Amino acid sequence: MPLPIITVEGPTASGKSSYALELAKEIHSELISADSRQIYRFLNIGTAKPTPKQMKEVRHHLIDIVNPDEEYSAGRLVNDASSLIENLCKKKALSIVADKESARLRIPIIVGGTGFYIQALLEGLFDAPPVNEEIRKELDAFEQEKGSGYLHGILERLDADSAKKIHPNDSYRLKRALEVWIATGKSLSSHWTEQQKDTNKYTAFRILITEDRDILYRRINHRMENMVEMGLIEEIKDLLDKGYNPTDPGLTSVGYKEFIPFILGNSSFFTCLEEAKKNTRNYAKRQATWYRRIDFNFCTKREDAEISHAIELIRNYFEKRA
Repeated sequence: MPLPIITVEGPTASGKSSYALELAKEIHSELISADSRQIYRFLNIGTAKPTPKQMKEVRHHLIDIVNPDEEYSAGRLVNDASSLIENLCKKKALSIVADKESARLRIPIIVGGTGFYIQALLEGLFDAPPVNEEIRKELDAFEQEKGSGYLHGILERLDADSAKKIHPNDSYRLKRALEVWIATGKSLSSHWTEQQKDTNKYTAFRILITEDRDILYRRINHRMENMVEMGLIEEIKDLLDKGYNPTDPGLTSVGYKEFIPFILGNSSFFTCLEEAKKNTRNYAKRQATWYRRIDFNFCTKREDAEISHAIELIRNYFEKRA
């Protein structure tokens, strides 16, 4: 029988995290992060991680689980989140046996803006070939000589659908997409189309927290300035002092990589700040494009979001499927 879950999704700075926190409190649930940056230890300010107070109010999972120099994939997210969901649903079942009223809803809540992670969780992943070291070395050499933008241009010609979903600076995913194409003669998009999707594992009520573009962009600009005031530059310096490199997965994140030229003395602070704002706005734009192809059960702006209304919709949704 499919397990019930709730997803709270939305572009960066939309207010999805605070909404998910409020919802989790009301239904006595826990939060599972589907954020590709909050997984990293020591990256706190620039990833807008929940505060210690919020972590005490509601239990959060899949935050601070890998070091900045480690890779974390959608496959790992699926494995980690699946185990958590099963355990949380067992807790709910035990609560219902003990006291149906106290159990409330207690449905696990997945929150995050990394759409590919949530897609992988809900639809499954195809059985991709293992990393081919020979091909990877060649791609590494191409990247070193001509840059990741060159690899993105190749991917656009070979697999336009995947290229639209992968940022030109996302070196790891670019090389993985090209590697799969070279190794199998088929694009990532073809593999996804041909796979037998595992759509029966979960029943998901999907919530989208949205916002008008102009308002969202103003929020992003303001939030980036606030992050700097909170000590973002010092946080990045501390990561470098710990021995992490600018090319490590954590430090190539938007909001971090842009300030490294300033720290190394190669660019001005304000140039880097504007670049960070611009890249974050572009990231939010790509997120919004991703969400447009999904049929959500409930869409709302953060300021209009009444938790009681969402809970009523959620309850009705799962009662019909019980």
